[in-house]
Amino acid sequence: MAERGAKWPWAVLALAVLGIWLYERGGDSATPSAGAPPAASAPAPSAGTPSPDSSSTPRGSADYSPPRFVPEVRKYAAEAGVDPQLVMAILFNESYKPHGPDVERAWQKMKPEASFGIANMHRAAYEECRRNRSFAARPWEDLPDDPALAVQAAAWHLHDLGAQLPAKWAGSYNRNELMALGYNTGAGNMLAFARGANPGPEARSYLDRLHDNWAKSGELVKA
Repeated sequence: MAERGAKWPWAVLALAVLGIWLYERGGDSATPSAGAPPAASAPAPSAGTPSPDSSSTPRGSADYSPPRFVPEVRKYAAEAGVDPQLVMAILFNESYKPHGPDVERAWQKMKPEASFGIANMHRAAYEECRRNRSFAARPWEDLPDDPALAVQAAAWHLHDLGAQLPAKWAGSYNRNELMALGYNTGAGNMLAFARGANPGPEARSYLDRLHDNWAKSGELVKA
């Protein structure tokens, strides 16, 4: 019995990884881009020192649901000058797969281009948004261990996407919708949508989920 108990967590981890694989094989917008695809070369993992304004407190596997991170969403949305309701809705959109250091790193070994953290950020997007920011010294490999860092990076990535939008656009989407589409499909596609291009089925599905998550996200961050 003791030996079976020792192996049980690995069985749970294997099932979680299998669940991610099956979901991402489904063809929905299950592989969010959060910017450009990750770079081909990857620096070795680092045990970077957490910055004073992010939390490195370990959380259990049941503690990764978006409502747990209302304080972080409010704080870093204000820091980045973006709508906290948008940041929270993005976290809900990206909560389709299990989060946590063990499962994320196990999945990344099977799929090296996989994203990290509760906001599902790819390496290239993180490397771009951390430049000249307070978390510039934090490596991408820290994201699974530090949910606060993941929220901070997501907020600044959304800020950077918004900064690329023109003052006026021809498309029917509002600013938050375009930024969410940019988070999912990349800045180039976001700008095309702003010019009036029609999103494909995966992007439309992502936007539909954003709409579904919008009201509860607002209630959480404004409560």
